[in-house]
Amino acid sequence: MKDISVILINYNSSTFTIDCIKSILEQTSSSISYEFIVVDNASEIEDYTVLKKSIDQLRLPNLKLVRSKYNTGFGGGNMYGIQFANGKYYAFVNNDTVLQNDCLAITFNFLENTLDAAICCPQQYNEKDEVQKSFDHFLSLRRELFGRKILEKMNPSKFPKRRKTYSNPIKVQSVPGSFLVVEADAFNKVGGFDTNIFLYYEETDLCYRIAKNIKNGDCFLVPEGRYTHFKGQSTGKNIAIKKELKISLLYVLRKNSGYLAYEILRWWLTTKFFFKCIFKPKNFQLFILFLKGAPLSLSLKQKQTIAEQ
Repeated sequence: MKDISVILINYNSSTFTIDCIKSILEQTSSSISYEFIVVDNASEIEDYTVLKKSIDQLRLPNLKLVRSKYNTGFGGGNMYGIQFANGKYYAFVNNDTVLQNDCLAITFNFLENTLDAAICCPQQYNEKDEVQKSFDHFLSLRRELFGRKILEKMNPSKFPKRRKTYSNPIKVQSVPGSFLVVEADAFNKVGGFDTNIFLYYEETDLCYRIAKNIKNGDCFLVPEGRYTHFKGQSTGKNIAIKKELKISLLYVLRKNSGYLAYEILRWWLTTKFFFKCIFKPKNFQLFILFLKGAPLSLSLKQKQTIAEQ
């Protein structure tokens, strides 16, 4: 068994994937054993060909490349990847990241030596080396209606400030999927990522289920570890992605907080975007989405086709 299984998803961004692998190789010490599972999530055949050629040139005995014929999204791609994993911990790492230091050993040692910890993440930085928000509060109706800042002011011990630089590990509720290290046993016991979700909020849902169902299932930010995240290299920012974000938000809220919370937020967003689209017509599609209830049937997951091999 390896100490850590590093699972990377590639989707039409092979250059970032190779750079990420190289940064892990350069920064990770020999104090831990690890393996790579690289999942190509039905990229265009040209991108996959570049990826495979580059990986073959690395000649790494601890790296396995697998290709899905179908784009299963973030959660589905990672769930495909863990079928080939043999680590005590899973490190789900976005391919558009590079390590600044020995993040794998730092997070591994923290989880090994912290009894109540099941999940953790390093500190996130952007390409300008500016500290980014590296944890979140659980998705709830209260958070969505009143905002995170209100929660942080009302109960700072439960809701620590996200816009703050920490020097010591801190207990949080949820960590980002861009670099998430989790105890494999805890992940497996709650069923891993919910593959109904195509993109967004998978990690929030996972952290919530582990916290509620696993003894010593707490979540931590470990700021000693540092990584750079070049956001959105596989997804971009268009109306389809914005709609996917809202579909996932309402799905996860309904799943973990109940139907009433879902309906209240759904109609609040419907009203909000009705007025927003009067001044910005591009919001009309989001208004219609909320009016329909933002069902999973409108997710991008339902529009995927079988990729060429």
